[in-house]
Amino acid sequence: MNLPTGPVAPPLDRLLAKSARGGRPPETLVEHLWATLRAAEALCARTGRITAVEGPLNGTFEEAVALAALCHDAGKIPGGFQDMVCGRAKTWGERHEVLSLGFLPPLIADPALLEWVALGVLTHHRPLRDDEARGIQRLYGNDEVSDLRERFDRITPGAPTALLEWLRATAAKSSLPVATGDVAPFAEDDLHALSRELMEKVLNRWVMGGAAPREGLAAVLLQGAVTAADRLSSAHGDLHSHQPIGEGFRERLEHGFAARGRTPREHQLRAADHSGHLLLRAPTGSGKTEAALLWAARQARDIAGDTGGVPRLYYTLPYLASINAMTERLGDLLGDREVVGVAHSRAASHHLATAITPEDGDTARAGAAARAVARAEATRLFRETVRVGTPYQLLRSALAGPENAGVLLDSCNSVFVLDELHAYDAQRLGYVLAMAGLWKELGGRVAVLSATLPDALADAVGEALGEAPHLIDCPDIGLPYRHRVRVRGHHLTDAPAVEEIGERLRVGEAVLVVTNNVAHAIDLFETLAPLAIEANDGDPDAATLLHSRFRRGDRGAIEKRVRERFGTGLAPRRGGLLVATQVVEVSLDVDFDVLFTSAAPLEALLQRFGRVNRVAARPPADVIVHEPAWTKRRGKQDAARGEEVFADGVYEREPVTLGLDILRDHDGKPANEAEATRWLNRVYASEWGEHWRKQVEEQRESFASSFLRFNRPFDDRSGLAGRFDELFDGTEAILDTDREAYEEALGSAHRRAGRLLADDLLIPLPHWAGPTAGWDRRLGVHVVQGEYDEHLGLTAVHTRGAQSSYQPGEVL
Repeated sequence: MNLPTGPVAPPLDRLLAKSARGGRPPETLVEHLWATLRAAEALCARTGRITAVEGPLNGTFEEAVALAALCHDAGKIPGGFQDMVCGRAKTWGERHEVLSLGFLPPLIADPALLEWVALGVLTHHRPLRDDEARGIQRLYGNDEVSDLRERFDRITPGAPTALLEWLRATAAKSSLPVATGDVAPFAEDDLHALSRELMEKVLNRWVMGGAAPREGLAAVLLQGAVTAADRLSSAHGDLHSHQPIGEGFRERLEHGFAARGRTPREHQLRAADHSGHLLLRAPTGSGKTEAALLWAARQARDIAGDTGGVPRLYYTLPYLASINAMTERLGDLLGDREVVGVAHSRAASHHLATAITPEDGDTARAGAAARAVARAEATRLFRETVRVGTPYQLLRSALAGPENAGVLLDSCNSVFVLDELHAYDAQRLGYVLAMAGLWKELGGRVAVLSATLPDALADAVGEALGEAPHLIDCPDIGLPYRHRVRVRGHHLTDAPAVEEIGERLRVGEAVLVVTNNVAHAIDLFETLAPLAIEANDGDPDAATLLHSRFRRGDRGAIEKRVRERFGTGLAPRRGGLLVATQVVEVSLDVDFDVLFTSAAPLEALLQRFGRVNRVAARPPADVIVHEPAWTKRRGKQDAARGEEVFADGVYEREPVTLGLDILRDHDGKPANEAEATRWLNRVYASEWGEHWRKQVEEQRESFASSFLRFNRPFDDRSGLAGRFDELFDGTEAILDTDREAYEEALGSAHRRAGRLLADDLLIPLPHWAGPTAGWDRRLGVHVVQGEYDEHLGLTAVHTRGAQSSYQPGEVL
């Protein structure tokens, strides 16, 4: 590495920051500090000017980040650390960031800037305060200078002075505000004393006292910038510095339209011309996604002009399969899939699935897994400027701390497209909207898209943003009706329903059956599969079951088989049967001839309708809704509502009955999404709708006050991560009978690549089912005892002393 000050002399040339790893040689301390400074400069340049931090730091945010990055690991000079990094000792046991503070006072003359830089240095690995003796205060808060001298000992003579000279020269080369003149001899005792003094100031300011909202937010963003720069340089990563959905995107998209004999539609042009937050209501097939991207390109240009940065685009969706599909769609649209990042917990699985074929052997799979892990890690380091993911990844930034503050920094001056917000319950929706309010404060622009955006949701978005976003309603563009509503008074599993489904199968139609729980899905599949196979000349692939309780690998194979048989646009069309639960609502790009479904809330039903006659290539197709069974629900039971019954044990009664009443009024008539929006407005105008609005508002306020005020930004929040995981990811486990296969997969590739291959055996469980799963410390995975069939999925989970603690109808 070429250093700005040229080759370094002893002892700096022998002091290391990183040991040899991943085929790379050891990295010297000055090489790592220089690389981290460069990474910090790149991050700040891409982020642009952040208005929210200008007041607290008096316009010195970028300088504070750069100086903290330059000095963050200076405290790695003691012999204990050098022994560890050179392999002479396994551990050291001290926190280098404490000693790094001692280099700052002789380097930085401005006292205000000095304290901010010290904060960035001291918080780049650990919280300042926690309850488990991990925080800096517990570890060092009571130490005197003599204690630090004993803990940070065996410092090479002359190393402090030499390193301080190098830090000052390097900072000056980067035009950073540092003290000038010759460096006075800097003794080891000076280093310990200055470290103690500055640490005490930081702890008194940020642990003993609280922070004003803007100060706390600025502090977290500073921490995020330093930690992100450190991780980027440690990984030898890079950042994309161009936004492909920005300047020139509109012209390229319109050129592509013209090449296909198309012109942009009115709502697309209006979206492209609007500057500011947006609500877009446009039916399926109208070019809603293109309209959103045209809007995003306009916002990216505006933000870049205002801040001098390169805005990032986040496109969020609630379901993994739709995220994966959108990632591929954007990659193809931009002509390069490498410019689009996948930001969800299974990103590496997506990259692996797109890189391997069934014919690949173990060696090819191991190599593909390693590349998939590397690609997912690059996205975690914020490489791409276009990312598709769940809002969950962005919500975790509210936890702050070294693990999550970088996400918050990356949210500054960004563009957010929130698609399918209707999929979230009131709690999750409230959390997402609270974050949207913070994104606005951080210079972001927000768009909410929906084919059927109810007024109540539009109002909730406006309240979160503090202003009513501009609403664009797609005008009637003459799209044909796709569906005809039918309502049946019996249950989906009753004999009349089974007979009607059988008739459709016998005439060769592609039939979709959607149940509200797994038990009903399995029951119907076992009944109907023989009919579907017989109607399709004995083809065993003519009948498929899909729900959320399959192994990951099995589910991936099932979804692939479904797409190959029922995918949109396939010709010739083929008959057959798919029995599914809610997982099919927006997870697959499929096209069926008819839908049979159990009643559910209207938003869910509209998504199920969307899997039928997908592109209106045929006359209006029947979507047949059945009366649900009203039963109690197992799981997180509200004692106050213990006797309440739910649709098939899953959905609240009120929204389901409201939707059913509306559909009965429309029985036998064709329907489109404009009418569906009016239906939803009727539902949300009800007493239940008023309760929903209050829930959303309460959850938004609760999340904002608990997580987004940052009045104590450096208290440890890592223990709250489980709360987020429960809300968005649930628990995954392997079967006890899969232990040996899991262990073999772990060993088939190096570390995280092996873990990725082993993850094919994981089965999702609801968070409340966690007690049925034990933790295998050796394998690092939850394990359950249960019954599993590759065609039916998980059918029971057993615990000691009970025959079955789980039946598939009791969870989603």
